[in-house]
Amino acid sequence: MKIASYLCIKFYIVAEDFFFSGLHLAGNTANKQGSAVTAVNVVQIGGLNTMGISLVRIDYAPNGLNPPHTHPRSTEILTVLEGCLHVGFVTSDPENRHFTKVLAKGDVFVFPKGLVHYQFNNGNTHAVAIAALSSQNPGVITVANAVFVSEPAISDDVITKAFQVEKNTVDWIQAQF
Repeated sequence: MKIASYLCIKFYIVAEDFFFSGLHLAGNTANKQGSAVTAVNVVQIGGLNTMGISLVRIDYAPNGLNPPHTHPRSTEILTVLEGCLHVGFVTSDPENRHFTKVLAKGDVFVFPKGLVHYQFNNGNTHAVAIAALSSQNPGVITVANAVFVSEPAISDDVITKAFQVEKNTVDWIQAQF
């Protein structure tokens, strides 16, 4: 029986499928948040596919913020390499308990899977952290962007009621983006 030649596909795996260079480079923190995330996940390293791990470098300017966000498919463990960070996460309803800690160089903090969390550099020097994530594609949902910048937009009626604010406040927040 003859097998069609188009069914015989050869896959070549090379070292570059398991390699990334660039975490030694500082991210550009000249933005409204004062932070930059350099991701190393399955998009950057194809060899991470099915491995269940990824990594990020986060740079923070003084007063820089990695804003409240969640990783729907991953727990995160963060290690401070330089500077000092105020970090925290919030449990889900009904408790909405806020767990927070100030971390110094070498300190480690865990953000449980799916919970809203943040990091803030309340110091006056640059800070750097490395975080490992328990998924090759952890995803990220930044809370403010999801609520105020979604396309199509969430109805003003929904946002004003959810946040118990006037429409002009919602308009002002949306204009910041």
